[in-house]
Amino acid sequence: MHTSPQDVTVVALLADPYAPTDIARRVARVLATRLADRSGQGRRFDVRVVSEPFTAGTEDPHTLMRRIKDRGSTEDWDIIVALTDLPLHSHGRRIVADLSREHGLALLSLPSLGGLRLQSRARRAVEEAVLGLAGPQDTGVGEAPQGQRHPGPFSGRLTPIRPGRIGEEETADLRYVVSGSRGYLRVLLGMVRANRPWRLVPGLSKALAAALATGAVATVNSTVWTLAEALSAPRLVIATVGSVALMIGWLIVDAELWHRPAEGSPEARKKARLYNASTVLTVGIGVLVCYAGLLLINVVWAVFILNDQVFASTTREPLDATDYWTLSWFVASTATVGGALGSGLESDEAIRAAAYSKREQERLHMLQDDHDVQRMT
Repeated sequence: MHTSPQDVTVVALLADPYAPTDIARRVARVLATRLADRSGQGRRFDVRVVSEPFTAGTEDPHTLMRRIKDRGSTEDWDIIVALTDLPLHSHGRRIVADLSREHGLALLSLPSLGGLRLQSRARRAVEEAVLGLAGPQDTGVGEAPQGQRHPGPFSGRLTPIRPGRIGEEETADLRYVVSGSRGYLRVLLGMVRANRPWRLVPGLSKALAAALATGAVATVNSTVWTLAEALSAPRLVIATVGSVALMIGWLIVDAELWHRPAEGSPEARKKARLYNASTVLTVGIGVLVCYAGLLLINVVWAVFILNDQVFASTTREPLDATDYWTLSWFVASTATVGGALGSGLESDEAIRAAAYSKREQERLHMLQDDHDVQRMT
């Protein structure tokens, strides 16, 4: 750590581009004041945000910590907190944060903070990391006897986070991980949030055009009226589930979104399952948003276009509010199937751009390049 003049502690928030940088900038607005209030004794902090792709080409925590250390050696920073939206793993555990009190470094994986209240959780995590690194070094986890470890700066604030195992060769001397089903769900939701699944709606313009066209035609089709009248609620639910599942499966297979591990190690397979689960959830949420939109549009279209007398002459039932809803529901499922076929007109790059965050797209490009190199050799 460097020594800053006038008792000012310089804190650098080293953030990957895109979402981590946005979060770091929002955290920086209040961080200096909050740190000064919590640390007491008139201590002052100077917070700086540096946006750099420090995780480019690797997801190894040890390598990342060395990069952060080397980056800080040329600056006047006292403490560095690095933020990334990539999920980090080590020894089969999902990492929340790695800290090196000796060098004043912290590495924070944002997906491990979960998908809800990410901004406030990130702010608290950064505060805890800085205060843990700025405080006395003789009260840390690593120096306590085995089985009598100090709870550490994150304990009790970000449950289910707890101290984790560190290799002897690693730069970090303090690690926090999430484990168990709650920890897995937390990381998974964090990854889905980073992908921002709602972007799938405008990203699939051709598929949505095909779905809307299918819905518009189906709504005025007398055969569809008869089928909708004959369908029970359970069958309508089955039609919904089937059409949504078809759309999800089609998008994943057609755009090659399924991740296959490059190696057969248990940790690589675990990571692949996590990435694939986040892909299914991301695409699933996006498709459900599309489905809800189609349902709403179909209801409006049906109210505007259907004629009571024509409908009654075909179905032998008077047209009422239930019929509008049932028909629109069935047509939404039919239109979703049409949208799945229409998604074949989209380029793979367009679907990946709609389904993944920028950092995840870069990671996939890197994996594809490595795969192409291996295939050529």
